[in-house]
Amino acid sequence: MEHGPIIGERRQTTWLLECGIRFFLAAALTASQTTGGYAPFALGLVAAAGPGIPGAAALAGTAAGSLLFLDFAEALPHLAIAILILTAATSFRGSSFLGSPKAQVLTAAGLTLAVQGIYVAQSLSPLEHLTPCLAAVGLTGASAWFFRPLLQPDGERPLRDGVLFLTAALLLAFMDLTLLGISLGRAALCTLLAYAAYDQGLAAGAAIGLGLGLTVDLCTGSGNGLFTAGFGFAGLLAGSRQGHRRSTAAVAFLLAVLAALLPAEEPFSQPLLVEALLGMAVFLLLPGRLFGGKRVKRAEPASQTGNQLKERLNKAAGALRDLYDSMGRSTPPSTEENPAIVFDRAAERVCRGCALCTLCWQKEYTGTFNALNDATPYLLERGRAMAKDFPQYFSDRCIHLPDFITAVNGELSAYLLRRQYRRQLEETRRSARGQYAQLSELLTATAAGLGESVPASGAAGILTRERESAPPCQVGAALRPKEGETVCGDTLVSFQREDGLWCLLLADGMGSGEPARKESALTCRLLRQFLEAGIEPEAALKTLNAAMALRGAETGSFTTIDLCAFQPSTGEAAFYKFGAAPSYLKKGGTVRRVTGGSLPAGLRGTPASPDVTTVRLEPGSFAVMISDGVADPSRDEWLLDLLAGWEGEDPQVLAGLILSESIRREHLLDDCGVQVFYRPLPEEKNGVRRV
Repeated sequence: MEHGPIIGERRQTTWLLECGIRFFLAAALTASQTTGGYAPFALGLVAAAGPGIPGAAALAGTAAGSLLFLDFAEALPHLAIAILILTAATSFRGSSFLGSPKAQVLTAAGLTLAVQGIYVAQSLSPLEHLTPCLAAVGLTGASAWFFRPLLQPDGERPLRDGVLFLTAALLLAFMDLTLLGISLGRAALCTLLAYAAYDQGLAAGAAIGLGLGLTVDLCTGSGNGLFTAGFGFAGLLAGSRQGHRRSTAAVAFLLAVLAALLPAEEPFSQPLLVEALLGMAVFLLLPGRLFGGKRVKRAEPASQTGNQLKERLNKAAGALRDLYDSMGRSTPPSTEENPAIVFDRAAERVCRGCALCTLCWQKEYTGTFNALNDATPYLLERGRAMAKDFPQYFSDRCIHLPDFITAVNGELSAYLLRRQYRRQLEETRRSARGQYAQLSELLTATAAGLGESVPASGAAGILTRERESAPPCQVGAALRPKEGETVCGDTLVSFQREDGLWCLLLADGMGSGEPARKESALTCRLLRQFLEAGIEPEAALKTLNAAMALRGAETGSFTTIDLCAFQPSTGEAAFYKFGAAPSYLKKGGTVRRVTGGSLPAGLRGTPASPDVTTVRLEPGSFAVMISDGVADPSRDEWLLDLLAGWEGEDPQVLAGLILSESIRREHLLDDCGVQVFYRPLPEEKNGVRRV
């Protein structure tokens, strides 16, 4: 009987402690702000705290933090969003869908967009404030997702990711705390990134580095992606040293930061190097128990892992080197626009209807030309034209001089903007090419330092046995050029990676003939190199799209990309599409269409993601990929009927049948490419199918 009050007091103490933690965390996270005065991490904490008293404690902490760290104009919408988030969580409590974790994340992001979007729309320059607003919306949703397991444990998601995210968010608040010009907050972030990458490995290190770098870029207002590139590559290389000495991970981290800083020219460059040095010093001083007592692994599989990593790094370096070379080959030499076009266009608007047009531009053409030529230096230096820039004989003769000067100023502004755009584009292209070259060289040097190759017979034997245990998949392909052309502008590629992943590529270059073939073949070759280097398909496509956008800014070319990645061990197939035609899945008499709505690669810059559709490819199923010349997506019923009624098992026969029927219906109005992938049924042995 005496234990009841004691247990009640303990529960009350725990409850008060949890509310206090939410209060102080929300207040502290309000200090972690992004460009534009947004505090998304605090809003994410309010969403993750949920309804009731815990959510009210987080809301109170947000209010206290707003008074301490935000201006009134920034605090007002911030508090409004926090109140709406708590109200929505309370209203939807107990709902099976709207009360789920994903719905709460979307609700928090949506409310942030709705409220802050009103302020952005009413600002003097909405487009300038749009990007910081969208970034804050994304960070609000991400914060709610990562904080929820910490505040409402469900056992489904690990707490470790949430702890790392919370630690990084709190450290962002100390970025403005400097000592001798060095940010202590960023130095601590370097330590955190090195720890997470070394502890969790290569892929996790790269992902954490990219996310952390992007967030720091948003908080500092750096528009060149310096921290994204530096932290992303640093996390990749530090993670690659998992299982080795911590000193090698620290050296790899510093090399990656140095490589990212080589082409950079901005005030954060030098401090970042010193901050990385300070962060690595702290990283090396961390106690070993934080890493689970990890020591250098001396087992033989480590040498095999090093050999495989070395091969992947060399392949990635080769892909980046080819990407660097392709950007240099395709870009025409830059030519400056002649300033005389300013006067030509102004004369078209003003002089054509003037009574003295014949006198100025025919009889006195030499004098007019000299007058405009003499005025050009003053225009370009000042940025606008004035009457005193023109000789007196021209000013006295021109009866529409004010109108002519107004027209010249309008055309001059457009000319200067075009020149600025071309120069910035050229500088961006040179910077990107330099980064690709530096990353390629650094990856090559890192691979060379991994030691000599050793035979990995054990891993190869396991992979061979896995492949022998299942029937081999089959691929059929068919190409046909457009009517009147000798070569097809489409390119088809299929291969299987060492890890068993099947990759089928279909690229359709702009136009037809040899130029389109060269563009699509280059796209497939570069994408294959990235995939064979072990890079994930979506990351490889994003990198390729960014490079093609830079190349296409001058050439105007683009390419549709259709990629199907099938993993036999799981039976899952993923379709990645950049402006590609629909694909089709056939199982017996059932046919499913897989579509996408993204633009072709090269038409959109960074960030741009492909459309991704994941399906399960059952044994006995076909995956059919076509270019847009085979069938019009708006009238492809004939293809659906053909696939549903076909009962064969040879993918090459099916590819030929589709192409021949397409020629009969579409009359080769465009290049045609068909690729068919077939996953056979398990083989029969003694009357029993093997599973």
